[in-house]
Amino acid sequence: MTATASDRSAAPVVDPSSPFGAKVVERLNREHVIWLTTVGPTGTPQPNPVWFQWRDDEFLVFSKPDQAKLRNLVRNPRVSLNFNSTEWGGDVVIFTGTARIDDTAPSADEIAAYTTKYTQGLKDIEMTAEQFFAEYSAAVRIRPDRLRGF
Repeated sequence: MTATASDRSAAPVVDPSSPFGAKVVERLNREHVIWLTTVGPTGTPQPNPVWFQWRDDEFLVFSKPDQAKLRNLVRNPRVSLNFNSTEWGGDVVIFTGTARIDDTAPSADEIAAYTTKYTQGLKDIEMTAEQFFAEYSAAVRIRPDRLRGF
């Protein structure tokens, strides 16, 4: 299954009314880690597991400001995101889109939703929400324009 925003006049790439889209929505709500792949300076793909929030048809990711992935997306904002597949290669979900570093602060609702989603993750890395958002202070927004998988 492949969907692009241009296929539907810039409509969202996730169609929850389709069987595949419903599976994608379920994973967007359930999963805690997605792989963000940027392109390094030599053209080599650079995949990194990241925490994410899906809201209003875009991903919100936080990063430490000195990370290579941020330098990569400034140079080339085209990225891909994918979930882990099953052991045998099923449940494939791959997004491609455009990323941007957002210089405006995320809304209080976005921070609250992110903190709620990662309550256990924050405990696991022994950080408070305040510590996390101070250290991972760069907000990255990714607007997908293509979705494929099965």
